[in-house]
Amino acid sequence: MTDEEWALFEKRREKSSFRMRFHIRGKEREYALSKGRETIEKHAYDFIAKRLAPAYPANDGRQTPMKGHPVFIAQHATGCCCRGCLEKWHGIPKGRAMSDTEINYTVSVIMRYIDSELDS
Repeated sequence: MTDEEWALFEKRREKSSFRMRFHIRGKEREYALSKGRETIEKHAYDFIAKRLAPAYPANDGRQTPMKGHPVFIAQHATGCCCRGCLEKWHGIPKGRAMSDTEINYTVSVIMRYIDSELDS
């Protein structure tokens, strides 16, 4: 995701009180800092590949916890939490498996958010 794309996305996200209420704090922040970016990014790839990438993920719409891992918080904050939100926020359609490009894009959005949260 380019800086320009991120800026446009952030403007849109700022209009959502639901998305804006998520922040990486407390245990999740400590976990992210202790594990390091590389490990958190591996977790993001794993979560997306297993929980979102299939055409019809199990428990779609309820598969992403609201807390417990920085990636989960980032998924909700960025609209990468379920296939419905991915379609609405990022134009990745439901009903078919995500491509490698779409998985990489989704992880880049999540990591961009995590980086911005940990830098603040």
